[in-house]
Amino acid sequence: MDTSLIQQRRNLVTELPGPNSKELDRRRSAAVSPAVSSVLPVYVHEASGAILVDVDGNSLIDLGAGIAVVSVGHAAPAVVDAVQAQIGRFAHTCFMVSPYEAYVAVCEALNTLAPGSEPKRTALFNSGAEAVENAVKIARHVTGRQAVIAFDHAYHGRTNLTMSLTAKNMPYRDRFGPFAPEVYRVPMSYPYRDPDGMTGEQAAERAIEQIERHVGADSVACVLIEPIQGEGGFIVPATGFLPAVAAWCRDHGVVFAADEVQTGFCRTGDWFACDFEGVVPDLMTTAKALAGGMPLAAVTGRADLMDAVHVGGLGGTYGGNPVACAAALASIDTMKDQDLAEAARRIGQTVTARLGPLQASHPGIGDVRGRGAMMALELVRPGTKEPDAEAAKRIASACHRAGVVVLSCGSYGNVIRLLPPLVIEEDLLGDGLDVLAGAIDEVLSGSAD
Repeated sequence: MDTSLIQQRRNLVTELPGPNSKELDRRRSAAVSPAVSSVLPVYVHEASGAILVDVDGNSLIDLGAGIAVVSVGHAAPAVVDAVQAQIGRFAHTCFMVSPYEAYVAVCEALNTLAPGSEPKRTALFNSGAEAVENAVKIARHVTGRQAVIAFDHAYHGRTNLTMSLTAKNMPYRDRFGPFAPEVYRVPMSYPYRDPDGMTGEQAAERAIEQIERHVGADSVACVLIEPIQGEGGFIVPATGFLPAVAAWCRDHGVVFAADEVQTGFCRTGDWFACDFEGVVPDLMTTAKALAGGMPLAAVTGRADLMDAVHVGGLGGTYGGNPVACAAALASIDTMKDQDLAEAARRIGQTVTARLGPLQASHPGIGDVRGRGAMMALELVRPGTKEPDAEAAKRIASACHRAGVVVLSCGSYGNVIRLLPPLVIEEDLLGDGLDVLAGAIDEVLSGSAD
């Protein structure tokens, strides 16, 4: 079926999961490791825009975008055309063996888009975790130091080093040790759970004091931070926190590395979340939305840092694959042509207008937060700040049964996050939010099963 013909509306023709999805799930249980989980056992056959069509013919609203990957929409026409054209020419040579223009063009685009006016260089990789590992490698190589500072509630990946940087034990770290050494964790600015009245500058002082007391500035290679934390709960630090941490790094010769894997490429209403407060990172990691669904990641940074690594010190067999690079160039052009940063801001306004009244009427919604099309609500026991993971689970399940894909997250498992494709139509977003509102009313009124 031509995906351009997929109607952008929710339509259920069976219960979820349907019979064909159930049969595929039976096959999965016999073939796939159960350690690889899925949010809901509904098997996708095709997709377009913000709609997923499953193997039973059900059309679901996707408010997860493959965890912020398909920001330009499923089967974005320009991305499809670019991928088809490139795969017909060649699929792989390995840039380290026989280079090609698309790799260079992606690096040029990222160097232009990244915050700051100083000269930059980029290297391409396969995944966000791989990009983070290479950012740490670069920082250690340049500074000659070993220590890496990460934050409470952080998520940076599942490899050994990035798992060590990730804060949450289950399911990411449990029984997978020993972990990488010289990783130190300090408090994040978490306005909902910080002491009342704590400013961003005060939260930065708290973190910096711990770095200086427990590690020592002269030992720190880099401070690695998500400008808005993703898996940890869509935690938006208080204004002033990021600039203060970045300033401390500059004053002490520490590399300030921004993990923009989830926040990058218009998701928060700017090209990058660092742009909101004018923070210019020394190194920045990107992935997810970079290539419109194809696996591609990058480290972009100051030229003097990126040029300092010895020849051959960075790379990988598949890093900067030509098909993924073609997809990235088309994806970036789509973001520019359709002004998806502005689209994200409009989505944020719409979501906030819907979630605000829900919070006012349900004391179980402790916090509504986010920026642009990266929005979330945190569920708590009414009258307290005690996390209510069960409520989050039940709300997500109710949405899934009704054909709306939402995701949960958070260190306590009590956050519902919304990451719609930035091309989602207003009526479709409204329908998805209606379903979410109904699920919240059902669960938080105590009437859910």
